[in-house]
Amino acid sequence: MLTHPTLHLLTRLGLTDMAEAFTSLADHEEVQGLAHAEWLALLLGHEATWRNNRRLALRLRKAKLRHHAVPEDIDYRAPRGLDRRLFDMLLKGDWIKNHENCAIVARTGVGKSWLGCALGHKACRDNHSVLFTRLPRLIEEPDLARGDGRLASRMKSIAAVDLLILDDWGLQVVDANARHYLLEMLEDRYGRRSTLVTSQLPIAKWHHLINDSTYADAILDRLLHNAHRLELNGDSMLPKKFWCCAQRDGTGHGCIVDSTILGSIQIDSASAGQSQFRKFALTSEN
Repeated sequence: MLTHPTLHLLTRLGLTDMAEAFTSLADHEEVQGLAHAEWLALLLGHEATWRNNRRLALRLRKAKLRHHAVPEDIDYRAPRGLDRRLFDMLLKGDWIKNHENCAIVARTGVGKSWLGCALGHKACRDNHSVLFTRLPRLIEEPDLARGDGRLASRMKSIAAVDLLILDDWGLQVVDANARHYLLEMLEDRYGRRSTLVTSQLPIAKWHHLINDSTYADAILDRLLHNAHRLELNGDSMLPKKFWCCAQRDGTGHGCIVDSTILGSIQIDSASAGQSQFRKFALTSEN
């Protein structure tokens, strides 16, 4: 077998993993009896898998997903009103192929951003381009891009993403400039690409958030007209608050008395030598 010339040719053609598979298979006696077609199929399978994994890694890197969330880790047993049939339908991805939108509404800690990232991860697997960003950050970008001449290219790149995930919709009132840019972005994407929005606010309050009835009608029509709505409820799934009492001793430190937490906390010492108890809330945010 012309091992070295073959490996050299595979490497020159850019078939790196195929070359590695060639070397690996050549050392196994059990594959020597395979037909030429079966041998070739094994090599091509290795190369295809390697290329698919590389493309997936690149799409995930460009997506900038906030959470490492995958569909296999979704907890359907949590009491948050997650419609499994609807979410399974969203995971199949037909709504992205049909250029439809999605809105996930829930209070803080229920997992709306995590679920949005899980949908984004599945979209990357399905060979779709994805971009995750917070809405407050997105609406600041056009002003910055306009200052250095990148506005047109930035708007074009956002319009071209197969799935745009806008997190934290509704944290602040949308001003005049932001309304204009947001409408232009959604107009470029409407019927051509898909947009997913996560928000703490009920959809009924989104109109007031935009703070201009004309713009609000136009923006929400392009966003919600063909949107799948996933409204969750239930208590926060974030770690519960841990309360502790610490005695001020003039050193500015308080000892944590909850045995489930280790460490120490810093407190203000307004008047040294005076002992009193203060309550602290230690929270962990996702």
